Amino acid sequence: MLSTSNISLRYGKRILFEDVNIKFTPGNCYGIIGANGAGKSTFLKILSNEIEPTSGDVIITPGQRLAVLKQNQFEFDKFEVIKTVIAGHKKLFQIMEDKDVLYAKPDFNDEDGIKASVLESEFAELNGWEAESEAASLLVGLGITDKLHSKKMSELSGNEKVKVLLAQALFGSPDILLLDEPTNHLDIHSINWLEEFLINFKNTVVVVSHDRHFLNNVCTHIADIDYSKITIFTGNYDFWLESSQLALQQTKDANKKTEAKIKELQEFIARFSANASKSKQATSRKKLLEKMTIEEIKPSSRKMPYINFKPDRLPGDNILEIKKISKSIEGEEILRNVSFKINRQDKIAFVGSHDLSKTTLFKILMNEISADSGEFEWGVTTLQSYFPKENSSYFNTDLSLIDWLRQYSKEKEETYIRGFLGRMLFSGDESLKKANVLSGGEKVRCMIARMMLSGANILILDEPTNHLDLEAITALNNALINFPGTILFVSHDHQFIQTVANRIIELTPYGIIDKRMAFDEYLDDPEIQKQRDAMHEIEMF
Repeated sequence: MLSTSNISLRYGKRILFEDVNIKFTPGNCYGIIGANGAGKSTFLKILSNEIEPTSGDVIITPGQRLAVLKQNQFEFDKFEVIKTVIAGHKKLFQIMEDKDVLYAKPDFNDEDGIKASVLESEFAELNGWEAESEAASLLVGLGITDKLHSKKMSELSGNEKVKVLLAQALFGSPDILLLDEPTNHLDIHSINWLEEFLINFKNTVVVVSHDRHFLNNVCTHIADIDYSKITIFTGNYDFWLESSQLALQQTKDANKKTEAKIKELQEFIARFSANASKSKQATSRKKLLEKMTIEEIKPSSRKMPYINFKPDRLPGDNILEIKKISKSIEGEEILRNVSFKINRQDKIAFVGSHDLSKTTLFKILMNEISADSGEFEWGVTTLQSYFPKENSSYFNTDLSLIDWLRQYSKEKEETYIRGFLGRMLFSGDESLKKANVLSGGEKVRCMIARMMLSGANILILDEPTNHLDLEAITALNNALINFPGTILFVSHDHQFIQTVANRIIELTPYGIIDKRMAFDEYLDDPEIQKQRDAMHEIEMF
C-alpha cells in the first residue's frame, strides 16, 4: 500500500499542498486531476521520492516495488529496446547482468558456480525466464514491432521511445505504478490497449492525465488537487465532475440559508433586546447566533476560459479539393496519392498511427512546405486559421502579450485586445507578460486567442489539447462543437474526437480510409479493418 502522512509542499509563500493524508490501495486506479500549476506532476514526484516535501512522509509497504514512467527519453539510448523494458525491474535486471558477467569469466570456478546457483534461483523466483516474452508482448501491444526490439534506443523516434519507457514502467507487474501523462504521443489503438491493461491490472495505479475518456475508462477513484488540498472521490472523472459540482452547490445553498437565518436572528435581537418581556428570547437567540457559521468556500485554482470562434462570414459550397498529393521526407514516403474533397460543415478528424503524415498534410495545406506531387485548391470564400503542433517560433519575441496579439488583429485598440486575452485567462498584469517566457499551456491559450481574432470560417488544428488542463480542453471542445464552419483537426483525445468530428479520414501507408460517421462507430466498424487489410494486400502484391 502507498500512503502519505501530513504531506505539505511550499515554495516561498505559495502553498501547493497542506497536510495531505491519503491512502492508495491495491486493485484501484487513482486519477490525479487539477488545474495547470496545481502540482499534479509534483505530487507524483513526491510519491516516488524524486522531490522532498516541505514536511510529512510517504509510506510504502516494505518489500513492495514501485515503478514510474520515466520522462527522460535519452536515458537509455545505449540500451537495446528489449533490455530497456526489462530494466524497469531493477532487481531482476541486476541479476541478469550479474549472471552474464559471471558466466563470461574465463576462470569460472566452484565458488562462481555457487554464486550462479543463487542467482539462478532468484532469477526463477522473479519470473526471469518469462522476462523477454513479457517485455516483447508489452512492446507489441503499444505498437513497437518485433523488428525494433533488438535495436538501440538511440535509433528510435521520440514517439517510439515514449512507448518503450511506458512498457518499462508496466513490466513485471509492479506493486505500485505511477504514470504521468501516459497517453501522450500514443495513437488511439495504443491508448485502447493501455486502457485494457490498466483495467485488468490488480495492483495500485496512480495516474495523471488530461484525457477525459481515458480517466473515465480506467479510474476507480479521482484525487482532486484544489484549495491546497487533495480530496479523493470514489468513481471515474464524470462521476467526480457531477458530484463535486453538486457538493459545491449544496455548500452555497446551505450558506444562503445560514445567512438568511443569521439576518433573521440579528433583526430579532436588535428589535427586542431592550424589551423586558422578550429579553430572554433575545438572549437565547444571541447564543444561537454565536454558534452559527458560514462555511468558507476558498477560491478554486480552476478557471474556465471563454472560447468562441466566430467566422466573419460562412463559406460557399466549394471548400477544399485535394488531388493526388504525395510527399517524402528524408527518403521516407509520408503521403501517397492523397485525394479527397471537403464539404461545408465537415468536421474531420484525421487519424492514423503515423503522426508525421497528418502534420505534413496540414503544413502542405497551409503552404508551409510543398508537396512532391499533386495539388490542392481552397474555395475562394474560405478563410483559414491554423493551430500548428509546434508553436515555439511564434513566441521568439520579447513583446508583451498585448502587443503580441495585436499583430494578428485588425482592431488595434488595447481594450479590444485585452478583452480577448481576458477570455483566455490573461487578465490584469498577466497581459503584460513577455511572449518568450510563457509556459506550454499559456502559449496554447495565446494561439487560441489568435484564432478567435481571425474571423476564419475554416479551422485547422494539429493536436490543440496538448498542454491544456481539463477545464481549457472542455472549453475548446464545446467551442468546436458549436463552430458553424469547417474543421480539420488531429487529436489523440478520444472524447474530443467523438464529440466534434462528423467525418473520419485515416491516413495509412497504403492510402486513405474516408468515412462519414462518428468516431466510436468508426472504431467498432468491422469493415474498416477489412479495408485496411485489403489495402495492405494490394501494396504487397
